[in-house]
Amino acid sequence: MTFYQELQLNQAGSKNLLKKSETTKEKMYHILVYLIKIAVTMVFCFLFVTVFSILFGNENSIVGVVVLLCLMVFRNADLGIHTGQSTMLLAMFFVIMVVCPHLANQLSPVLGMLLNIAALAVLIFFGCHNPFMFNQSTLVLGYLLLYGYDVTGKSYQMRLVGMALGAVLTCFVFYRNHKNRTFKRNLKDLIQEFDITSSRTKWQLCQIICVPIVLCIAELCNMPRAMWAGIAAMSAILPFVEDMQYRVRKRIVGNIVGVICFTVLYFLLPSSIYAYIGILGGIGVGFSAQYGWQAVFNTFGALAIAAESYGLKGAVSLRVIQNVFGVVFALAFCAVFYWFMSKQKESDVTVHAE
Repeated sequence: MTFYQELQLNQAGSKNLLKKSETTKEKMYHILVYLIKIAVTMVFCFLFVTVFSILFGNENSIVGVVVLLCLMVFRNADLGIHTGQSTMLLAMFFVIMVVCPHLANQLSPVLGMLLNIAALAVLIFFGCHNPFMFNQSTLVLGYLLLYGYDVTGKSYQMRLVGMALGAVLTCFVFYRNHKNRTFKRNLKDLIQEFDITSSRTKWQLCQIICVPIVLCIAELCNMPRAMWAGIAAMSAILPFVEDMQYRVRKRIVGNIVGVICFTVLYFLLPSSIYAYIGILGGIGVGFSAQYGWQAVFNTFGALAIAAESYGLKGAVSLRVIQNVFGVVFALAFCAVFYWFMSKQKESDVTVHAE
């Protein structure tokens, strides 16, 4: 494996190489490559988001984050169908992400929920056909981030331009990296493979219905940062309830540990560098291969931003409440939904047998 190829590995792949190292020299080399990868990634991400902030305004820095996520994921991930059709779908996803969250924010929580359900249906049915590729962690997360950091007026016009640029960049990189791949399936196959009795379709429906409901309830209860609850629910929803239970435990514990660590740093560090705690969290995520530790360090960035608006106590309370509510509601919703669908399947079998 070349130096460049090793740089392309994810955290789990890099740590696997470290475990397999037979000599101290080999292990030190892999550690060096791993550290360089983290440093290069952090510098690139920081510069990329900074450029977007300069071009489209600080209030649209979140656009840089969303575009960056799409670029980094879809340069390797595919949609499982013909590359040309996938590229057109990606362009459509960008349109949905920039238009629907903004419109939903203009509506009442209930009407907004219905629009969010319709938007997520397109993103998930056509962009997240393989749940184990975790495309939802890019598309749905991007949607929720833009929903939570909505803007209006001139700022929204700049957001449209920024997302249009992001769509061009993402589609270009995606098509260039996947154009030589052969896919046996196309868009029509995705539609035909919809099966309410399959684990995949049930998982997709849970994502589509549950996440908007969580957002709606949080907003009806006047909870600030409702997107946190939606993101927590999205991350916890998996095809199997047993896996969800693991995610829920790790998410709750990870957020509590993250809140404690952030609070300690908040009191130890001077106020002039509070903003850099988020960057420290990003570095921590880069070193984390396990979901629980990722939840810990993801908390840093969210709290660093929220503490400016709500103070430390308010930000910490919101973070814990929103995340616990999101994952627990998602687990209960999916458990009931999967149980109901299994009963419906048994009923249909009985009817056909008779």
